[in-house]
Amino acid sequence: MMARSLPKKLASSLVPAVPYLWLGLFFLLPFLIVLKISLSDPAVAQPPYKPVFDWSDLIGFFGQLDLENFEVLTSDDLYLRATLSSVRIAAISTVLLLLVGFPIAYAMARAPERHRSLLVALVILPFWTSFLIRIYAWIAILKPEGLLNQALMGIGLIAEPLTILNTETAVFIGIVYAYLPFMVLPLYAILEKMDDTLIEAALDLGCPPWRAFWTITVPLAMPGVIAGSLLCFIPAVGEFVIPDLLGGSETLMIGRQLWSEFFSNRDWPLASAVAILLLIILVVPIVVYRDVEARRLETRP
Repeated sequence: MMARSLPKKLASSLVPAVPYLWLGLFFLLPFLIVLKISLSDPAVAQPPYKPVFDWSDLIGFFGQLDLENFEVLTSDDLYLRATLSSVRIAAISTVLLLLVGFPIAYAMARAPERHRSLLVALVILPFWTSFLIRIYAWIAILKPEGLLNQALMGIGLIAEPLTILNTETAVFIGIVYAYLPFMVLPLYAILEKMDDTLIEAALDLGCPPWRAFWTITVPLAMPGVIAGSLLCFIPAVGEFVIPDLLGGSETLMIGRQLWSEFFSNRDWPLASAVAILLLIILVVPIVVYRDVEARRLETRP
C-alpha cells in the first residue's frame, strides 16, 4: 500500500512544477540571454556582440558587462518618443476595440443558443488565414485608389480620395481588425453566463433599460473587459507588422525601433536593451490585472 501511494504522492508533487519548468525554459532562460546581450557591447563578429560567455573566465566575463546601452536609451529621446507613441496608439486602439467588441459580444450572448457556436466560429474565422496576408489585404483596401475610397466616392460621400494608408488612422484600423477576436471572446464568455433574470427583475421594478444595462450588465462584464483589454493592449504596444505595412515611415513605435536596431543597424546589445524596456512597460498592466483578479476572487461569495 505504501509502495503504491509513494509514486502517486511523487507525481502529485511534480505536477505543480510543470508550469514553473515551462516558465523557466521558455521565459526565464531567454530573458536572461537577452539581458546578458543588453549588457554587452556591439562587435563586428559572429555573434555581433562581446563578451561571449566563457566558463573558464567568469570574472573577466562579468567585468566586461556594463549599462552603456541603457544609458543610450535614457539620453536619446527617440526611444522615449517611440515608447510614448506605442503606449498612446495601443491605448487608443484598446478603447476602439472595446467600443466595437462589446456590442458584438453582447449580441452573440443574446443570440439564440443554437446559433452561438456558429457566431463564435465566425469570430475566429480570420485566424484560419495568414496574419501577414490579411494585413497586406488592407493595403489594397486603404490605398488612394483602393476599395474603400472607391466605395465612398461611389455613394457620393467624398469627391476626392482620402489619404488613409501610411497614417495612424490606418494603424488603428489594422489593430482593431487584427485584435478584435481577442476582445470579443473574453467578453462573450462573461456575458453568455450572465443571469438574465437580474435584468428582468430590474425592468419589472421600473428601471429604464439603459440604466439596467449600465448598473447590472457593465459591472458584471468587467472581468471580460479587463481580460480583453489586456489581451489587446499588451501585444499592440510591441506591434511591428501593422505599423510597418500600414503606418508608413512617420509612425513611430517601439516595435519598429526594435526591428531596426536588430536587423538594420545590427546593434544587438542596444536592441536587447530596447526589448528589456518593452518588457518592463508590459509588466505593469500584467501586475495590475493580477492584482484586480486577486481582489475579485477574494470578494466572490
